[in-house]
Amino acid sequence: MQGKLESLVEQLLNVGSGFVVALIVWTYMVTPIWDIEVTMLDNLAITGLFTVVSVVRGYVWRRMFNRRAVRRYSECPHHG
Repeated sequence: MQGKLESLVEQLLNVGSGFVVALIVWTYMVTPIWDIEVTMLDNLAITGLFTVVSVVRGYVWRRMFNRRAVRRYSECPHHG
């Protein structure tokens, strides 16, 4: 069972690595294939926005599943 801080740190590491992958994919795949031109600053801003949304989304899902697991564990006849 993870605590709230551990859930947040996991999500930051997970999404932080996704941020780097997204920058690389955008620069070397999306731009040449779809001929989309943006500045590196715009690229960082767009990727950053999606990164923040992803951290929040992942954190909320993790906490919901942890809460559900705790509730199920406490209702178990052997642990209640």
